[in-house]
Amino acid sequence: MSYDYDLLIVEIKEGVATVTLNRPPLNPLNADLFSQIGRCADELAADDQVRAVVITGGEKNFAAGADIKEMAEASAVEITKFNVLAQESFSKVENIPKPVIAAINGFALGGGCELAASCDWRYAHENAKIGQPEILLGIIPGAGGTQRLPRLIGPARAKEMIYSGRFYSAQECLEMGLVQKVVSGEESVIEYARKVAAKYATGPAVALAMAKRAINKGMECSIAEGLVIESQGFTICFASEDQKIGMRTFLAEGPGKAKFVGR
Repeated sequence: MSYDYDLLIVEIKEGVATVTLNRPPLNPLNADLFSQIGRCADELAADDQVRAVVITGGEKNFAAGADIKEMAEASAVEITKFNVLAQESFSKVENIPKPVIAAINGFALGGGCELAASCDWRYAHENAKIGQPEILLGIIPGAGGTQRLPRLIGPARAKEMIYSGRFYSAQECLEMGLVQKVVSGEESVIEYARKVAAKYATGPAVALAMAKRAINKGMECSIAEGLVIESQGFTICFASEDQKIGMRTFLAEGPGKAKFVGR
């Protein structure tokens, strides 16, 4: 994989890819950046050397929203193309068949919050401010905020966040379940996320991919349809080397001793 982008920095170490948005200082999300995020998600999904992903905006900010300069005078036709690109890009992030962690410093607002919501988990530094302030611009979230937030924190809290447009602290987001971990002081949330990602990078890749697919797709359909998806994933695991390693090791040595190969 080339990972040749000017608005993203991609570093891969021991199976963990760290993707850093590169439009400092606030990483506003313009059409080029949305496009690069989508293409990068495709590459990450296809790269067998990548077993887990951390998405960040760097040590100062995650992303302070979409690029308003690019949107302010857009026609309905122009903004439709922009919006479709944004939604498709974040859906690709959501469906990377590997664990994906958002590591949040500073502002994660609007599209930044929506990008974080596309990840499996969100870890934040105590300095983080997270929100969906689109309502203050006379619009609504357009890159998944009205759909993913209710699924993550419930419709009442999502409505409060979207209707008010206010910025929430990392601790508030932890309490409502939007954030899974808050780090404080000199501790780096990016390094913390990398350490967690590294644990998943040694896990059974096929089983993790099937679990993610079953959960993500199952949230979009009836339980009967979801059970079919689950059954398909369960069966596919038996075509993997890791299933044989896991079960044989369990029988010989007990649980938690398997050394998976990611195939």
